[in-house]
Amino acid sequence: MVELVTIHTSALDHATRHAVRGLLFEEFDDMTEEDWEHGLGGVHALVREDGVVVGHASVVQRRLLHAGRALRTGYVENVVVRADRRGRGHGAALMEALEAVVRGGYELGALCAADDAAAFYAARGWQPWRGPLGALTPRGPVPTPDDEGEVSVLPGTTAPDLDGRLMCDWRDGDLW
Repeated sequence: MVELVTIHTSALDHATRHAVRGLLFEEFDDMTEEDWEHGLGGVHALVREDGVVVGHASVVQRRLLHAGRALRTGYVENVVVRADRRGRGHGAALMEALEAVVRGGYELGALCAADDAAAFYAARGWQPWRGPLGALTPRGPVPTPDDEGEVSVLPGTTAPDLDGRLMCDWRDGDLW
């Protein structure tokens, strides 16, 4: 039996949290502790097959600066489907659940996608950011040109200028 659930980080039991963390570290050879932390504190979507977690994604709140405003942004993190369960619609189900959260609670959705996932997100209405990117760091604003072409947004109550500057808030590890 396949089950999709959404749940806040605070309601994840120890076994589920451990299963999600294990899945992420198993599927991504470049996964870090900071990456794991980035996906906590918001809403998780989980796909379970016969009680086993085979897919996960989360959305957390961040502040992105654009056109002189700090936008309340639902930032998608830690999207994964177990390799032997891909191609069954689990990724689409995870994203559909989180997109509903983004549209219902945020001005904007955003994510940083690996090259091989960009077409998947584009087909769902996520728009690649074309303008310059940057981050507000403890030393002030800095450009993040290495992330250009990887960030996509899902307009919510705000329709951004995709050619304008977009700045993310500070965090340890990968900024985007």
